[in-house]
Amino acid sequence: MAFERDISQDKTPADLAREALWFLTHTLIAFALLAIVVGVMSLNHPDPDSPTPKLLGTALAFLAPMIGGFLLARIHHSNAAVYTWISGLVIFSIVCVWVLDLPTGPGLCENCGAIEKVWRTFFSFRHGSGLISGDGPLIGAWTPLAMIGYAIGAKFALEL
Repeated sequence: MAFERDISQDKTPADLAREALWFLTHTLIAFALLAIVVGVMSLNHPDPDSPTPKLLGTALAFLAPMIGGFLLARIHHSNAAVYTWISGLVIFSIVCVWVLDLPTGPGLCENCGAIEKVWRTFFSFRHGSGLISGDGPLIGAWTPLAMIGYAIGAKFALEL
């Protein structure tokens, strides 16, 4: 299997700008698909203390953008869609730094170390850290997961 590399040395600034615009567009589409999932889930008024809606939201935050990325990549055949996972990684990194800078006081994550603070904020559904008003899974896990799912769906579509 030959690996084709997309080398920017032979591209004009207009080509690079077009690719950057497509990359931004695909990132925004993945975010919009996540917003639709969250909007539909919030119509049911889920219990914020129950882990079941959070698990369902995690699955849908991955699957809905993956299906959307698959369909849009099949229609547009844009290679930039495959790289939206980079947006998810950047968002995750920024939010991790933000969470690590948040002060902790008496309560759920008073003596947490850095890894436990990030884990309990983003990935723990039963014993959260109490930071970001309980929106840690949405901001720190679902958003990057949506970008990664979109990229995986686009990759599947472009390989067919």
